[in-house]
Amino acid sequence: MLRLFIALVLLMSASAAAAADRPPTILISIDGFRADYLDRGVTPVLSALAAQGARGAMRPSFPSKTFPNHYALVTGLRPDRNGIVENTFEDPRRPGVTFRMANREAVKDRFWWDEGEPIWVAAERAGLITAPQDWPGVEAEIHGVRPRHYQPFDMATPNATRVDRLLALLDLPAAQRPAFLTLYFDIVDTAGHDFGPDAPETNAAVAEADAGIGRLVAGLKARRIAANLVVVADHGMAPVSLERRIFLDDLLPKSAYRYLGAGAILTLYPAEGHDAEVAAALLKPHAHMDCWRKADIPDRFHYGKNPRVAPYFCLPQTGWSITTRDYKPKKPEFGAHGFDPYSPDMAAVFVASGPAFKAGVTLPPFDNVSVYPLLARLLGVTPADNDGSLGDTAAALTK
Repeated sequence: MLRLFIALVLLMSASAAAAADRPPTILISIDGFRADYLDRGVTPVLSALAAQGARGAMRPSFPSKTFPNHYALVTGLRPDRNGIVENTFEDPRRPGVTFRMANREAVKDRFWWDEGEPIWVAAERAGLITAPQDWPGVEAEIHGVRPRHYQPFDMATPNATRVDRLLALLDLPAAQRPAFLTLYFDIVDTAGHDFGPDAPETNAAVAEADAGIGRLVAGLKARRIAANLVVVADHGMAPVSLERRIFLDDLLPKSAYRYLGAGAILTLYPAEGHDAEVAAALLKPHAHMDCWRKADIPDRFHYGKNPRVAPYFCLPQTGWSITTRDYKPKKPEFGAHGFDPYSPDMAAVFVASGPAFKAGVTLPPFDNVSVYPLLARLLGVTPADNDGSLGDTAAALTK
């Protein structure tokens, strides 16, 4: 037993020493940053990083929502396999409980997350120190492993504070310094919803996020840390309007169903005894919407096998919304996501820069699950089973 303990200590010491020599990897998410925002002339920092490294457009996983895609990025598993199948969903093994962002107990419960293994779990098991901040899943002890440093998301925290908090972790002594860190900005997504993807307010939010990354780059330079930066988004953003709405109550009486998600997607549960009525109303041609039983969702979406997926799923045409006539939002939305991931409006940004990357590389569009094997390569850890391919980003790597 003593020999085993000594061996484990030596292994962890060796891993810590290797991590100290390896550039830290920083995964940065700018929520809702559509791929073409990079060409609007308001991102001097990101544009410089792209010129010094690589850029591309990523297809989000389906559905193109925040929690499913943030988890897809760090597990390499599509939502149907990573278990976070929507922002709001249920599991038949937990009757009466709904997973949603606002359900703090669910967000901290590994039950909801254990179908995937985020990269920080593999890194911690390899003896590396990790510090994911503001990322879905960081509060749970996933697969029995918790990151050494983590920070739950707080929308009220200013961008500058988030950056400075990350830089403070890099000020730790080399043997204690995290090898993997994350940073998250939500302002672009918020502006896209509130004003639409083409609004000047959204451009201003894009510029503000770019300034936040500039603060990080300046902080790294001051510390003489050559980090590998991987900048991503979970999805893009499409313009929506009050003139492009599909009203569910025009198709079905409220007594026939309940729904968890609406808007850019619809996740619907038929009331007991009303399945035939729901099927007759939904499973027919609609002008601006397709609906399926979960088992019949087209294969290209890689979705519908997980028991957490609702029995019926409807996808409106990009730019249209599914709602009910009595739904009264606090304010109208002019942008939305969740639509077909192959729509150009849903394409997410990808920029990678640092010692591991060649300069001036533009990658063909790729699925966002391929970010995970890239992170594993940068960290020098063995990736878990995943849906991605290192080949999608290999052309950007120096070796």
